[in-house]
Amino acid sequence: MPSRDPASEARYFSEAIGGELAFTIEAFGARVAMVELSEGSPALLFADHLDGERPILVYRIADLDAAITELKASGCEVSEPFGIPPGPCAEIMAPGGHRLGRYAAPAGRSLAGSWESLA
Repeated sequence: MPSRDPASEARYFSEAIGGELAFTIEAFGARVAMVELSEGSPALLFADHLDGERPILVYRIADLDAAITELKASGCEVSEPFGIPPGPCAEIMAPGGHRLGRYAAPAGRSLAGSWESLA
């Protein structure tokens, strides 16, 4: 989610709401923090380098190139691929301003583990 202060937001969601702080990191000119609210649920990822006010829901998939081809054929607006620590990613700009990200990562490489390895 876009954030002006990822560390403060992560602290609030972990201390006041009871989530588990997975990590905070500052690397490549970006500050990012992740909080897990419950086991198996989507994590909250706060980042100061994202544009806009809406969160981006990010999902792992097996084949990014195939997904981009299929999405574009269905009429979706899809960004050019860009890099995030776990692997290549693309953003889908849905009607109404909703934002979805899809990324491909090697088996066994998690979103949290990829960011933590940068610390």
